[in-house]
Amino acid sequence: MKIRGLRFFFLAIACLSMFLPLTMAQSSAGSSNSSNAAAPPANPQPTPAYTRPSEKVKFRNYLFDAFGPYPLVGAAAIAGINQADNSPPEWGQGGEAYAKRFGSNFGIAAISTSTRYGLAEVFRLDTLYYPCECKGFGPRLGHALISTLTARSGDDGHTVFSVPALVAPYAGTLVGVYGWYPDRYNGKDAFRMGNYLMLGYAGVNVAMEFIFSGPHSLASRMHIPSPHKSPTQ
Repeated sequence: MKIRGLRFFFLAIACLSMFLPLTMAQSSAGSSNSSNAAAPPANPQPTPAYTRPSEKVKFRNYLFDAFGPYPLVGAAAIAGINQADNSPPEWGQGGEAYAKRFGSNFGIAAISTSTRYGLAEVFRLDTLYYPCECKGFGPRLGHALISTLTARSGDDGHTVFSVPALVAPYAGTLVGVYGWYPDRYNGKDAFRMGNYLMLGYAGVNVAMEFIFSGPHSLASRMHIPSPHKSPTQ
């Protein structure tokens, strides 16, 4: 049953990979026609400059996001929480149990990150985080949270809904549940764990906006490397 559920999930991802680019192309064609017919705005606002990241930049960010210090520290911290909660209880306590929990958390994070970057290549999206051009706590917070499920597309870097960002956390937890978790875990547990992982991604974006962004940020003053490095940072 577990293998069947996992196959169904990846089949759904494959279907998305085939049909969504066609839908996006049709939508872009429709919006292009309508924009040609519409009158230009009286006072157009300047669009912030956008530099699409090179393949080298994206690959460097992928390695940092999947195998760098932040996922290692995060996996270790969450493993400690799981150890204290004895979750899952089948793994017990002690050093070997902690190693299992650490490996599980790190593996789920690596699979999720690999899925996000892999699907971003399929859909030709830029999933790196870009600081808000706005000012004020509220707008910047909203930008960070919305960026959890959006990405940049095209040479102009316009914002679109990100299928890779939506799928990635659940891909990692599904592989974990159907791959190495005890047999009593199923798709519902994977969905619940994926929701927590999605919240974690939102928290990372908030940290990117308020802690890691800009020359005067806390991370810059402490010489802490940013979790992501977009061309504009």
